[in-house]
Amino acid sequence: MTRRRGLLLLALQTALLLALAGRLLLDRALLPRGWARVAPVDPNLPIRGRYLTLSLEVPLLGAPAAADGAARLRLLVRSGRVVGEPLAPAAWRPGLGMAISGRSGALAQLSEPLAFFLPEHAADPSRRPPGEELWAEVTLPERGAPRPIRLGVKRAGQPAPTPLPLP
Repeated sequence: MTRRRGLLLLALQTALLLALAGRLLLDRALLPRGWARVAPVDPNLPIRGRYLTLSLEVPLLGAPAAADGAARLRLLVRSGRVVGEPLAPAAWRPGLGMAISGRSGALAQLSEPLAFFLPEHAADPSRRPPGEELWAEVTLPERGAPRPIRLGVKRAGQPAPTPLPLP
């Protein structure tokens, strides 16, 4: 009897894991994806494992409607890059759009950081030499935060980021 329950639990956990993996693979295949420049926030927390906390910086397609920092953006992909389109306050709904925490000219920094988990023996990719920027390729779901897929480096004068080989 306990062997049967154990096998049933194993089957249930396997089905849940396969459903999650299938959903993420389907999202990567169907949802828009593009590159966005990121600013690393916290490279290593021993309590939660090894990951980077990334803050996306996106170019704006127009001026945000709210100047008090309460602006929200709809994220879009244009020519392989993630850009932000300001939402009018009347169009705000829960789960729609991303809040911005700061603005510098035509760039907005999203207030909700993303977690990118690193392999155990990978070097910290957030430490870049001068002239290099850290970028992340993300998928953009209709609701919720972008999901990082992989990291890349863009060097001065280079048109697109080069993906980083992580073990």
